[in-house]
Amino acid sequence: MGQSSSAEQVSPEQREAESIAASTGALPNLQKAFSVLSDPQTHSIPIHSLQKCFGFSIDGSTNEESVVPKEFPVLMSNLSSSIVDLFFLSEKGGISWVEFLKGYIKCSGRTVSSASLNSLLRLFGMISVKAGLPEKLQVVSNEDDCKISGFLLPADVQMLLSMCWIMWWDSNKLKASSSLGDSGLPDVTHLVLSAVDSCADADKKLDLWENSILDMDIQLPVAKIIMWALKTLPSLSDCFGKFVHTRLFYVAAHEQEKLDQADHFSHDISAKEMSVGHLLNSGRAWAISLTLRGTLSEEISKVCFPTAAEEVDDYLLYRSSLHGKGLNRFWSNIEGYNAPLLILISAHEANNDARRWIIGALIHQGLENHDTFYGTSGSLYSMSPVFHVFTPSGKEKNFVYSHLHGTVKYEAHPKPVGLAFGGSSGNERIFVDEDFAKVIVRHHACDKTYHHGPLYPDQGFLPVEASIMDVEVLGLGGKRARDIQSSYKKREELFTEQRRKVDLKTFGNWEDSPEKMMMDMVSDPNRVRREDR
Repeated sequence: MGQSSSAEQVSPEQREAESIAASTGALPNLQKAFSVLSDPQTHSIPIHSLQKCFGFSIDGSTNEESVVPKEFPVLMSNLSSSIVDLFFLSEKGGISWVEFLKGYIKCSGRTVSSASLNSLLRLFGMISVKAGLPEKLQVVSNEDDCKISGFLLPADVQMLLSMCWIMWWDSNKLKASSSLGDSGLPDVTHLVLSAVDSCADADKKLDLWENSILDMDIQLPVAKIIMWALKTLPSLSDCFGKFVHTRLFYVAAHEQEKLDQADHFSHDISAKEMSVGHLLNSGRAWAISLTLRGTLSEEISKVCFPTAAEEVDDYLLYRSSLHGKGLNRFWSNIEGYNAPLLILISAHEANNDARRWIIGALIHQGLENHDTFYGTSGSLYSMSPVFHVFTPSGKEKNFVYSHLHGTVKYEAHPKPVGLAFGGSSGNERIFVDEDFAKVIVRHHACDKTYHHGPLYPDQGFLPVEASIMDVEVLGLGGKRARDIQSSYKKREELFTEQRRKVDLKTFGNWEDSPEKMMMDMVSDPNRVRREDR
């Protein structure tokens, strides 16, 4: 199925669709998936078969402690039918090979991020209407690059992000070689507050420390939401494309009988959220992964998997509450790790313990003991209570500063000992002292390395000295980087042990030693003396 019997029967429309699919490398699997799903008599896919391919069940229920509104399970039950109705055109109750290819290209084909976001928002709008929710989004045109108008409430943004999480999780679960358990829905409060902070009208004074999202009645224009997503979460729209791609490829690999196994296509929204570190839970890890692409995004995504908890040592390099505070303790755990690092800092201002915030830094290389700034690339993160990412500005390269005590006992102008990100020496944007007791956060005006923006809500122009609660460091170089670090530590321990041992055989005979001659000269009263005058 999916192939014509002769070259003359191939229409230009089909040839174009097959050419686009072939350019992505997906054509062979799409042909097999079409063959599995289609009816041999009509040579088309019944609508219910394709809906079943994209469907799954939502287990668990929402309650007062749920991170999503009570309408969310009903909304997700309409996902599969909305995908088919919106992107896969049908004729006479079936979907032809050409329309099947076109639908795949609309969902998972190569396109600009703004077009993918428009498709995602169109899908969310149709699902909301089918679920009986008020219509808030309107499609201006039905072209491929359609424009969308309207608004979303914070609760709608929360459900949109949760829907993207489920599609993202489903894709990774089906691609995993081993079975992954449910991680539950993550807390995306920090992302919703980020959207509210970026998209709400400037005249609205919001208390971002108060995170009762479901009670907020703030209209967020969809145009601003798109701009926020492109800047803060550029990979968000990929969740939908990967979901469609993975489901169709799964059908091609496992064929029809596997569609009846509901355990593969279910998600328990009441399951407990996964947490690898004390500061890094699955919601924050997922948010960071959406700001990245490529291998680094995949590494941080693995933190969200429950199976990663069994190998937490492969990721968690240092935690101050576990390994002890201080730059020396910190250095003994991260030295020799020559791969990207994610450093998280939890702190609060003096006399305001209730307002704790988490900031982070992602550097694309290991740390070195330097008395100057260095680095090739990196990003700063505001993690909690609001999520923001500050990518490199390209003006300077003061990405990271890490300096221990020097080997020289006296220095006329000693360099500061500690850990810093952005800014310049003595005027760092983030500076952690050597005891890991205090962190100084300065206004972005002092920093030309990272883009501008507040690292926590209500940050003023003056430097703020805050008390550190905890510091975590996660390595994102995989098992190979950790093995190299282990070899490095073993080698250093061997050198240290060798320096401690004293080999007496290396010393000469005492009778012939200069030390004995000196002692004899001091103790012998008959030694030759200078004549007295």
